[in-house]
Amino acid sequence: MLAICLRQLRHREDAEDVAQQTMVRAIRHLHHWDQLRSLDPWVLTIAVNRCRTHLSQRKVRPRSFDPAIDSPSREQRLGTADLSEELHLALRKLRDEYRTCFILFYQQELSIAEVAEAMNCPEGTVKTWLHRARRELGQLLIERGVVTKDGYELHRI
Repeated sequence: MLAICLRQLRHREDAEDVAQQTMVRAIRHLHHWDQLRSLDPWVLTIAVNRCRTHLSQRKVRPRSFDPAIDSPSREQRLGTADLSEELHLALRKLRDEYRTCFILFYQQELSIAEVAEAMNCPEGTVKTWLHRARRELGQLLIERGVVTKDGYELHRI
């Protein structure tokens, strides 16, 4: 659950706070949990909703942009970042729904039905979001020069 909060909020202290709020809320409302269903999707639903609430309440912090720092060259990126780091950076650029869906399915290893339950949406929507997330991630990784259009990872020389 902390992992999903970290991916959504991108700030460790906020993620820890929201994860704690999630557990408190889950314990307080345990009597609402349908015991015929798995507990994980129910708790993850609470976590996702708490993250959304936190993001909507978070004040926008001005951020300076320095192209020399924020836009490293392809050689610098490939020399300092491995594929998992590049994937993490690309995930941050996805829409919230796509990112959450991708994380729940691929990293938390929930089924389509469990993701749908956690995100309170139809299974078809989850499938669509996963498809779009994969497509956008692939495009972002191609744009960053991490993989080629045929899906091969570029090797460091």
